[in-house]
Amino acid sequence: MVNGLELLSPAKDKKCAISAINFGADAVYIGAPSYGARKNASNSLSDIKEVVEYAHKFFVRVYVALNTILKDDELDEVQKLLDDLYEIGVDGIIIQDFGIFKLNLPPFLISASTQCDIRDIKKVKFFQDIGLKRVILARETSLEDIKNICKNSKIEVETFIHGALCVSYSGQCYLSCALGSRSANRGECAQPCRRKYTLVNEQGRVYAKNKHLLSLKDFCAAAHLDDLIKAGVISFKIEGRLKDENYVKNVTAFYNLALKNNKRISSGKVFYDFIPDVNKSFNRGFTTYFLTDANKDIYNFDTPKQVGEKIGIVKNIGKDFIEIKTNAKINPQDGLCYFNEGLHGFLVNKAICQRGIARIYPNSMPKIKNGVEIFRNFDIEFDKILTNSKTKRQIGVSVVVFEDRIEAVDENNIKCAIPVSSDEFANNKDKMKLLYKQQLNKTGESDFYIQNFEFKCEKIPFLKVSQINALRRELFEKLMKLRLENYEKRRNDRKHRKITPVNFPLKNNDYRLNIHNKKAMEFYKECGVECAEYSYESNRVQNAELMRTKHCLRRCFNMCLKKGGQKENLFLVDENGKKLKLEFDCKNCEMIIKEN
Repeated sequence: MVNGLELLSPAKDKKCAISAINFGADAVYIGAPSYGARKNASNSLSDIKEVVEYAHKFFVRVYVALNTILKDDELDEVQKLLDDLYEIGVDGIIIQDFGIFKLNLPPFLISASTQCDIRDIKKVKFFQDIGLKRVILARETSLEDIKNICKNSKIEVETFIHGALCVSYSGQCYLSCALGSRSANRGECAQPCRRKYTLVNEQGRVYAKNKHLLSLKDFCAAAHLDDLIKAGVISFKIEGRLKDENYVKNVTAFYNLALKNNKRISSGKVFYDFIPDVNKSFNRGFTTYFLTDANKDIYNFDTPKQVGEKIGIVKNIGKDFIEIKTNAKINPQDGLCYFNEGLHGFLVNKAICQRGIARIYPNSMPKIKNGVEIFRNFDIEFDKILTNSKTKRQIGVSVVVFEDRIEAVDENNIKCAIPVSSDEFANNKDKMKLLYKQQLNKTGESDFYIQNFEFKCEKIPFLKVSQINALRRELFEKLMKLRLENYEKRRNDRKHRKITPVNFPLKNNDYRLNIHNKKAMEFYKECGVECAEYSYESNRVQNAELMRTKHCLRRCFNMCLKKGGQKENLFLVDENGKKLKLEFDCKNCEMIIKEN
């Protein structure tokens, strides 16, 4: 198990990864050149290598997402990619396809992706017993189930704590492939869950028209971090490999501060110049989803777009202005929005704020009424703060000056010393001590800051300012070299991970196993599974479950069969007239979507 907690941040690209590290992440996950579940967030090996070299200075880990299902003719390329990733220093991979288990695996940390549909202790123990070191639980997993999993397994447990939610169990959604041939399991999800649908019965009665009926709010588990820690979770994952750099900065900073009183796996202190606020970064409204039973308000049928923070209500409407009752400072170029049969928005051209009232001159007058709630979904000032932030991360060092040397010990107890050569000693020791302190404390843009400083010498070597500065640079360069050598030694000391087939715990042996290549089929058979068919993407199975979800439209519209709802056939109709059949597994409180 890791020696401390891990805040795991997403990285669309090299810039996002380095910002995640600077703003407090203990690990980052990033897409490989190919085969990641976010096809539009791939990265070159050279960029990943730069991220690795930067991350390891702070003992931050770098994981690469290889979590798509793979074709037979792709496995040789994946083998080479695995070797290349280990060669450039990557710490681990995130996988979905079981065919990878038949390859020659470097001694990575191998994480079973949430795409592997890991919801219960049996599935967790399967991955533990075959030799994996970590599982990423399904986002639907309750706190009680997480406690049970951690208590009854020895594998590392990673859970999501923030970001967008897939409405389907991850890895079990074929809706995008069915409607437009873009497979979520191949990294090409077209997000049909964010589209508009109409809910009707077999007779054509409309229960909801042109609403985003499959669109969930975003996940935020900030209020339950202590519960997750006590449960035994070691890695806390932020979703968002398609999010921009400012999103990564803000959300990473927020959770880094929330976890600051816990032992962490990485090094360094982050010196912030702003106060993070997750309400100011992209979100569709927040939910704790099924983490607890307290929050069933998981959806937002009115919009899949950014809602932002509520700032006030409309009090007066003029010819070319709106007056809002608010305590917020509103600035030109802010984005404001409101709900009126969907989400509508406008930009602020001019704002006059005084005595709790903001007079807003929008770029175009909206059709709005008094009493309507106003939200800010883009805060120009906060965005500028993030863009221009000088936030930096530095490693704490204790420095001791001796007559013949200077020693440094960092917060990981890595030590180094450099000799001090001087032909004379200072007559005014106090003045020379002050000079040493002043110059050695000028860490500036270096990766270190001085935590403690002391002298252990009767005589102080007399040095010029330029000489002390040169010693400081030499000392920190040597210390960083030792840190990187120490990290690389520990990485290379890991044993080669041997994957050993064991009995697979689930009975279903159809397309939902997502078998897309012969090696995956072979591995499943070695695990006692007689697989009946290949993946949905391979043969477009008839009458297949296109989605299974804990989001139930019967419950949303007070038609729950357990509470006396009428039995009737229900359908979703998309904007193109495509009709999808709804079925309901009431025993497990799950809704199923099938082709009609």
